[in-house]
Amino acid sequence: MTAFITEFSALALVHALAMMSPGPDFAIVVKQSVSQGRTMGIATAWGIAAGLCLHLSYSLLGIGFIVAKSPATFFCLKVAASLYLIWIGAQALRARPSTELVEEHSRTNQKNSFLQGVLTNAINPKVTLFFLALFSVVIDPTTPILVQLLYGAWIVLVTGLWFSGVACLFSTAKVRGLFQRLGHWFERIMGGVLLLLGIRLLAAEVD
Repeated sequence: MTAFITEFSALALVHALAMMSPGPDFAIVVKQSVSQGRTMGIATAWGIAAGLCLHLSYSLLGIGFIVAKSPATFFCLKVAASLYLIWIGAQALRARPSTELVEEHSRTNQKNSFLQGVLTNAINPKVTLFFLALFSVVIDPTTPILVQLLYGAWIVLVTGLWFSGVACLFSTAKVRGLFQRLGHWFERIMGGVLLLLGIRLLAAEVD
């Protein structure tokens, strides 16, 4: 039991540091929260958490190690992720001034925000590398599958709660009010961040 507690403590710390590090997930949650409101931001946050289930699944099945040893497969994954980030960024750069804050609460829009969160996380190669490192360095191969599943459940839950908190912060009336007149510039900046992340990732692969 002591070994599991030590292992979990290391895992929780590594995950917390990785989760709080700004990246595509953070950028997309902030963008959705400011431009679309709290409901869309939270939907995106839990979409990101759901995307982690994919990484957790292949890590537990050992497929992640196969991907890591297949340069061609991992190359395609990185290129797909790069192009997706570039596409989202390019769309945001086209944002136009708005006279009122948008609040979209329809099930369709919530579903779209959720799926955008899933896709952003699922094709993020940095998350793939994180899980490969987690299940090959931090977690002992002899750790029971049930315990590893509990570790994974913790990661998914904490990620969802963290990004929901981010969504709540950036969707408050005070914060959103600041962006009512300049919101399109903020969305363009966030779009630029996503675009640069995508270009940087793509350039690293082409190099």
